[in-house]
Amino acid sequence: MRPLFARSRDGLFASTTLTGHLLRGVVVFGLLWIAVSMQLDRPVASALAGIGALIVMRGCPMCWTIGLVETVAQRLRSRSSR
Repeated sequence: MRPLFARSRDGLFASTTLTGHLLRGVVVFGLLWIAVSMQLDRPVASALAGIGALIVMRGCPMCWTIGLVETVAQRLRSRSSR
């Protein structure tokens, strides 16, 4: 069984599983929502949530999106080689 959140050997941004990549996306959007909603009341907590989102995303939102595309492409390649 492959680890849920491990990086793929084939792609720089790809995850080993699509489920893990999408779960990371859900966590990121939750952290970003917290960061935006708390920015006026608790700016330090807001900044920490934003930094946490960047860490979970492994970079910028575009990096996460590229990783999603690479993960899907890996799945398609592995299915076509069977």
